[in-house]
Amino acid sequence: MAHREREHEEQHAVAHEEQAAMTVPDSTGKSASVKKRQEKILATVREKGFATIEALAKTFQVTPQTIRRDINMLTREGLLHRYHGGAGLESSTENLAYSDRKVLCRQEKCRIAAMVAAHIPDHASLFINIGTTTEEVARALHSHQRLRVITNNLNVAGILAGYDNVEAIIAGGLIRHRDCGIIGEATIDFIQQFKVDYGIIGISGIDLDGTLLDFDFREVRAARAIIDNSRKTFLVADHTKFGRNAMVRLADITEIDALFTDAMPPTALREKLEAADVSYYVADQD
Repeated sequence: MAHREREHEEQHAVAHEEQAAMTVPDSTGKSASVKKRQEKILATVREKGFATIEALAKTFQVTPQTIRRDINMLTREGLLHRYHGGAGLESSTENLAYSDRKVLCRQEKCRIAAMVAAHIPDHASLFINIGTTTEEVARALHSHQRLRVITNNLNVAGILAGYDNVEAIIAGGLIRHRDCGIIGEATIDFIQQFKVDYGIIGISGIDLDGTLLDFDFREVRAARAIIDNSRKTFLVADHTKFGRNAMVRLADITEIDALFTDAMPPTALREKLEAADVSYYVADQD
């Protein structure tokens, strides 16, 4: 009897929380209050390394069921890893599957891509590297005239192949089956033959100290070659990349010329960008 009463009270509390949180959802389907709480949960776990459901529920004054739901959502987005009784940091050695990354934050990536395309003039030469956000940039270039694009991404090459006004050049090397990225020594040698106007690169994580991080050292070496052989480098990264963990260092964020994202960078990153005179652009949600 006491168990049923407690269960009824918990269900009533969840319903009350959901009713109180009912605001207009953003493009991810989250209300502003849910999004804010999940950002704080993420910050807490990143600070401590692990947090129990009980402690998080007490901190945010919500039910354990609500915290579990938040953790499940953050886990699906690749930001946390759910453990029995709590949540910890995601793996630094293994990225999300390409099929999951392709749909994660799709609308945000499209807005970022449109903003990047607006900064690319006609008759320009570009590198575009591996990544789901860079693939959206390729799609956003459909109306540009007389572009020459060098890429180590078969998905990007396939997109650009449909544009009569773009000349696409594919780097040689080893095809990584899981996402059709091209990597290896031959890829780096090929990239180093060019000097282009714009290098457009994606990244798996941006540490709050400004370090750009990825999971595959071979992909990082190709991206490093793109940075070194571009007159300007544009980094494209949605908000889930801020503070995300990965094991291979690519560069420091001060080595790029501009960051294109969908949310204001954390204060520490913003201060570093401004001190180094690196531009950052935040896509309009509209």
